[in-house]
Amino acid sequence: MENTICIAITGPESTGKSALSQQLAQSTQGLVVPEFARTYLSTLNRKYTAADVEYIARRQLALERLLRSAKPDVLFCDTDLLVIRVWMEFVFGHCPRWIVKASAGRQYHLSLLTDIDLPWEDDPLREHPGQRKALFEIYQHHLIALGRNFKVIRGSGQNRLQNALQAMHDAGRLSSLNTISPTFAVS
Repeated sequence: MENTICIAITGPESTGKSALSQQLAQSTQGLVVPEFARTYLSTLNRKYTAADVEYIARRQLALERLLRSAKPDVLFCDTDLLVIRVWMEFVFGHCPRWIVKASAGRQYHLSLLTDIDLPWEDDPLREHPGQRKALFEIYQHHLIALGRNFKVIRGSGQNRLQNALQAMHDAGRLSSLNTISPTFAVS
């Protein structure tokens, strides 16, 4: 893997992945791989299909490759193929083999699993407010099964950001960065 520190932000919907990704990038002067699904689905004028989700997966990978090629010090992936895998399995009852294989093969220095301790925020693109606990457990199960280095991130607002930065520090992923926000003092 190149010198870029790659952090995957993963977890159920409405758990603050996008906000946390942006805050982390600002705190470390890193880059964010945006969530392609939100852009794509917000312009889709019909119910999405499994083929749409596969297209989203391909585009998400392409965005990640593009931004990795810029070789930033740190790259925050505001979703990863694990999100797409869980989405496919949960909604469609299956996931294409290539997504399963690709999600297992993705290498990140750390995955941050966002907890469901934030209140649900209604959004036309969100679908499962009553299933967040079950989905969280599915994510946790997959991360363990894949042998990923991950930390569960809890708290709200600035506290959630500080917990994520602390998790990165504890995993040894901040020590090599020279551009840490002054709001976070590494002890």
